[in-house]
Amino acid sequence: MMDEGIRDSERFAALIRDHAGIARKVAATYARDPDDRADLMQDILANLWASWPRYDDARPFPTWMYRVALNVALSHVRSVYRERRVMIPLSGDHDAVAAAELDHETNQALDALHLTMARFDPLNRAVLLLYLDERSHREIGEIVGIGESAVGTRIDRMKQKLRRDLA
Repeated sequence: MMDEGIRDSERFAALIRDHAGIARKVAATYARDPDDRADLMQDILANLWASWPRYDDARPFPTWMYRVALNVALSHVRSVYRERRVMIPLSGDHDAVAAAELDHETNQALDALHLTMARFDPLNRAVLLLYLDERSHREIGEIVGIGESAVGTRIDRMKQKLRRDLA
C-alpha cells in the first residue's frame, strides 16, 4: 500500500515537471508582481496536489491541470479585486523566455498584445490564453466551463477587438 502511494506521488511529480509551463503561463497571466506570481504558482501547485486523488486518468492531464490552475487563478483575481477594488493587469513578461529570443519589433507586438489582453475580463483572458496555446474550442469549453459555441463567439469577439486595438 505504501509503495502505491509513493508511486502515485512520483507520477504526480513527473506530470507536474512535464507540464510546469501551464502553471507558469496561468500565473504570469493573472499576477503582475513577481512575488504575487510566486504565491499564485504555489497556490496552483497546492490545489493540484489536493485535487490529485480526483484526477480521472481517462482525461488528458494538461486539460485537467489547466482547469485547476485557471480556477485557482480566477479565485485569486476575485479575492484581490475584493481587497483592492482594482483588476490585476496582465504581466508584461508572460512567455518571457520565448520572447527573449524574438527581435525588437516582435517584442513590441507582443507587448501590445499583452496590454490589449489585460483589458479583457479574467474569463476571456483564460479563453484567449488557451486559444493561443492551440487548444480546441471543445477543450477550452471543458476547461473554463462554458459551451463550445460560446468559446467560438468569445474568440471571434476578442479577435475583432484585437484587430481594432492593434491596427
